[in-house]
Amino acid sequence: MTGEATAAGYWTLTALMVVAAGVGMLAVKLRQPLIVSFIFVGILVGPAGLDWVQPEGQIAVLAQVGVTVLLFTVGLKLDIQLVRRLGRVALATGIGQLTFTIAFGFLIAMALGLGRLPGLYVAVALTFSSTIIIVKLLSDKRELDSLHGRIAMGFLIVQDIAVVVAMMVLGATGEGIGNGWVETLGLVSLRVAAALLLVAVLMRWVLPPLMHTVARSQELLLLAAIAWGTAWAAMGEHFGFSKEVGAFLAGFSLASTGYREALSTRLTSVRDFLLLFFFIELGAMLDLSLLGDELLAALIFSAFVLVGNPLIVMAIMGWMGYRRRTGFLAGLTVAQISEFSIIFVAMGLTLGHVERDTLALVTMVGLVTITISTYMILYSHQLYAWLDPYLGIFERHEPHAESGRAPEEDVRPQVIVYGLGRYGGRLAAQLAASGLRVLGVDFDPGILEARRQQGLAVRYGDAEDPDFPHTLPLEDVEWVIGTLPLADANIALLRCLRAHGYEGGVALVARHRDEDDLLEQAGATRVLHPFEDAADAAARLFRDGALAPSQEVP
Repeated sequence: MTGEATAAGYWTLTALMVVAAGVGMLAVKLRQPLIVSFIFVGILVGPAGLDWVQPEGQIAVLAQVGVTVLLFTVGLKLDIQLVRRLGRVALATGIGQLTFTIAFGFLIAMALGLGRLPGLYVAVALTFSSTIIIVKLLSDKRELDSLHGRIAMGFLIVQDIAVVVAMMVLGATGEGIGNGWVETLGLVSLRVAAALLLVAVLMRWVLPPLMHTVARSQELLLLAAIAWGTAWAAMGEHFGFSKEVGAFLAGFSLASTGYREALSTRLTSVRDFLLLFFFIELGAMLDLSLLGDELLAALIFSAFVLVGNPLIVMAIMGWMGYRRRTGFLAGLTVAQISEFSIIFVAMGLTLGHVERDTLALVTMVGLVTITISTYMILYSHQLYAWLDPYLGIFERHEPHAESGRAPEEDVRPQVIVYGLGRYGGRLAAQLAASGLRVLGVDFDPGILEARRQQGLAVRYGDAEDPDFPHTLPLEDVEWVIGTLPLADANIALLRCLRAHGYEGGVALVARHRDEDDLLEQAGATRVLHPFEDAADAAARLFRDGALAPSQEVP
């Protein structure tokens, strides 16, 4: 029987991947988000559809490992300096959003006729946003390292900790502990302090030599990283946290090593494959048979989550001095509820606190908000351009929190370089070394700090922000150079500059030859080809005999 069960499981998994690939190809052809299509696959093959898989069945382990790898890679991208810089806004926004959503969600529940306890469950469930879905979407858009992406990750981690506290309180209540709140909060505080102390010790004395040894083999490096992340995830759950918090701390403990970029790159494909099973499992969790009677209430709560949560995030960030665009983009990340919302209410059902109709209500809200917010995040820049005229109340007259200015920026630049990655940063440094006044612009605070320490004048900014060129000293600028990896982003930069009256030269980078016509038609003065130019320069060195055998190509 064991062999037959294994064969059946293998065929089920194969059929699952074939269906997911087919639906995914259809979604790509129709230009629909893959996340939504994979959730649909989960509904199709789950108990509500073909009943091939169960939410806690054979795909559950793969789904949990996928979540672990995802949160591990998020932790890898954070460093201590970034936490110090963004911790205040993440904490304030996270707590503010939790308080607002619980309070107003409870009032809406009372107005709709829910009982006090079911209303409280629903209100708390509405506060949890899906860290996994948000990270995947921001990663796909290459916005995880942007300012709004990093702030969003900060308050999503605050939410994850709130999930842990809420579930521990439920567990304490279920066990009959009279003062469950006090004991639970004290226990969580002690565990958080112990976990952070352990991470600090590991980062300082254990991990640097250990990683140096492991990194001698690329295969071992990948295996050790996944083992480290899953071990911390398991320990996190064992000690009363969650797998997500444990995996995040595992990645954060390696963020200060010199191997984080290599690890992040090698884990990307593994992460994307395993997350397929998470989204399928999420779809399988949705019991559509319970949804009929709760449709109106679900739509009201969904509208509250889709609109109210982003608004409170924008209000808090605007009050703290962030620009309305940053607040808007960060706010969209809380415009849905999480898979943990469903699990949370299901736990209340087990304890006898709520009925099945409450679980059905939260399930419907999850399905609606996850689907709609996915599109909102994917098309966030277009949505912002449409709503921008109405968002002025969410920004101070002088949004000081994003100025990021250094004294050397007061010099009027001759050249502005957008994008300070490997190519853009090298280009800006070479131009500055030649005597030109150069200003570098990037949306990654870590890159900006590194370039500033190298002596380059820098400023935080997003190429697709239509208002940002207005803040630049364009009077003496002869060239603006866009080195962004996507042609659409470079074209958006060009249009923003022209819309603000800039008439100087604009040079844009083309990663592929088929982008040349697109950039030239958009109005680029010159198109740069980084890879071809570097290869041509190296070939000239060999051809002209300027490169001796003992020399290296720069």
